[in-house]
Amino acid sequence: MIEHWNAFRDNHLNINPTGSGRLNGLTFAVKDVFALKNYVSSAGNPDWLRTHDPAKQNAAVIDLLLDQGAYLKGTTHTDELMYSLNGENFHYGTPINPRSQNLIPGGSSSGSAVAVAAGLVDFAIGTDTGGSVRIPSSYCGLFGIRPTYGLVNMDGVIPLAKSFDTVGWMTRNPEHLLEVGEILIDQKGNPDDFVTLYFEKEAWSFVDEDTKECLSQPVLILQDYFNNCESLNISVNGLSDWSDLFRFIQGIEIWKEHGTWIEEVKPAFGPGISERFEWASKLNPDELASLNMTKEKIKRNLFELLNTNGLLVIPSAPGEAPLRQLSTGEMEKYRTKTMQLTCIAGLSGFPQVTIPLMKRSGIPIGLSFIAGPNQDLKLLKWIQRFTAILKENNVEIAN
Repeated sequence: MIEHWNAFRDNHLNINPTGSGRLNGLTFAVKDVFALKNYVSSAGNPDWLRTHDPAKQNAAVIDLLLDQGAYLKGTTHTDELMYSLNGENFHYGTPINPRSQNLIPGGSSSGSAVAVAAGLVDFAIGTDTGGSVRIPSSYCGLFGIRPTYGLVNMDGVIPLAKSFDTVGWMTRNPEHLLEVGEILIDQKGNPDDFVTLYFEKEAWSFVDEDTKECLSQPVLILQDYFNNCESLNISVNGLSDWSDLFRFIQGIEIWKEHGTWIEEVKPAFGPGISERFEWASKLNPDELASLNMTKEKIKRNLFELLNTNGLLVIPSAPGEAPLRQLSTGEMEKYRTKTMQLTCIAGLSGFPQVTIPLMKRSGIPIGLSFIAGPNQDLKLLKWIQRFTAILKENNVEIAN
């Protein structure tokens, strides 16, 4: 397969299905951090590729998908060691956003998002630690999910920060998003419906005017659909405090996971990535226990709010995808703002699904829904119904 989107690290690595089932006839790509038998994952960095051995077996989720009839069509580019939200790779180049070639695709599951948005595969698998499925889904106009932490098997996936790492996936429609979820998630159905909607005030204050205009009609439809709607602030001291908490826990865990390798190999990292690892190396691991206590309190409080029948509604990102090749400083400012949105699901470990809406300019932007823990399949089914309602009301969905 020849493609000009630079989505794939290896588009010749094709694996036939091993069984027959729900995913018969569907094709998928996988972020280059998942173990594939006799293949070396690069994690977006040539020095990682050079210093690691081929996998002895597939990652658990790969076998589940192949067993259900899906066909693997290649591995996709990622930000270096998954430590970014931009999708720009200094070594392998930046995958091209099919919605606009002037905009970044978002990361770190950038190649996976581009492969789906360009129609090269039906769905793609990525990882989401700090937003790495949700943000490229928003920027490339896709449905994407970060599931409940620990719900989807992470065996055979290169870690970043283990208390946040999840396997996520992206599709062009909600039907495939649900079908993949029913394969990867071992969960009993919950017959109850969502009854209460919460709009996070501070999160909505982050978005630019064009984005507010794009999201206004879906919000009005939501308010008509739910009898119980409330606007509130979930963080007493602001989401910037939550974002900082996330960054510090993540940074300590990242250095614990990869610090020894970095010190021994001295890998070449691109701009932004290098500074981020340098920052992580200076964090105090003795503070982790106290930071995790704060994290657990946030999780408890958010569970009291959402429980099994509440939904938190936020924009997936502050706006559309930024331009390519902005300065490191400009991108870091945008990343900091974006993480004030993505840290909510990250700290709580709750499932978040983003749906792709279209601005009048033809550029996509995501609208996100966060449910209580282990409500993933119920959330995916609700997303399918709500998307149909949006279409009935002539809201443009990216596809």
